[in-house]
Amino acid sequence: MASGKELADFLAGVERRAFKQAQYAVRDADAALDIVQEAMMKLSEKYGDRPAAELPPLFTRILQNATHDFFRRQKVRSTWVTLFSALSPHNEDDNFDPLETLEAMPGSQSAESAADQVERSQVIAIIEEEVGRLPTRQREAFLARYWEEMDVAETAALMGCSEGSVKTHCSRATHSLARALRARGITL
Repeated sequence: MASGKELADFLAGVERRAFKQAQYAVRDADAALDIVQEAMMKLSEKYGDRPAAELPPLFTRILQNATHDFFRRQKVRSTWVTLFSALSPHNEDDNFDPLETLEAMPGSQSAESAADQVERSQVIAIIEEEVGRLPTRQREAFLARYWEEMDVAETAALMGCSEGSVKTHCSRATHSLARALRARGITL
């Protein structure tokens, strides 16, 4: 059984990664904070008495479910908005769309122009493609360090190599990616 300290230490260690994961999924920092908080509360309330080794997979599943619940709630809300807007008096324009009256929040994905969205998705696809072309060990080190935000010691333990090897793999990966992206006209 996990002690209160073990549970608190686990939650403190996972909060940043969980927030990044939720924010990447929902593209809204406030909603991501709510999702992570909900997942942490559920883990501590319902599964806090489980052994410490069981906490990571449990938390991952709870976080995924909380993210899915967020999208379900958004879908229900948009359905209600559409239904209520049908009750409002119609304008002279028969093509009135109530969603066109809503303003996008600055900085949100919906506030971007279609061209910006397409360009961003193309750049992301190119980056993912180039990361996929990296040699296996470089890709592992790069993703653990910069995507999972592990430190050098954690990455070395994960990969079963020395910290110096991790640094070398990461350096080679970042230089290879920079070269490949520059060759494709992308400067970050």
